[in-house]
Amino acid sequence: MYAVLRDGNRQYKVTEGETLWIDLRADSKKGDTLELTDVVLYSNGSDLRIGQPTVAGAKIVAEVMGEVKGEKLRVVKRRRRESFEKETGHRQHHTAVKIRQIAVG
Repeated sequence: MYAVLRDGNRQYKVTEGETLWIDLRADSKKGDTLELTDVVLYSNGSDLRIGQPTVAGAKIVAEVMGEVKGEKLRVVKRRRRESFEKETGHRQHHTAVKIRQIAVG
């Protein structure tokens, strides 16, 4: 059994028990439960449901594991022939969630 979930501008294929990094939810704390209702596809073996745009009555129940930081990205600004070079970095914050249940009602 799996589902395709839309969060922000990204889509994730999830199964029960999987850990996933989604966009930061600043108001969520470790141990909280999230209900993600933006399910665009659901499959359970022979039963396949495709949403138009979402699957009616489908939801994904997830437990918040905490806040995590993504990989460090280097950003280099440079101007040719002017001896100007500036380097900065960026680490995106995410919320780690564990998928507890995929339900279609």
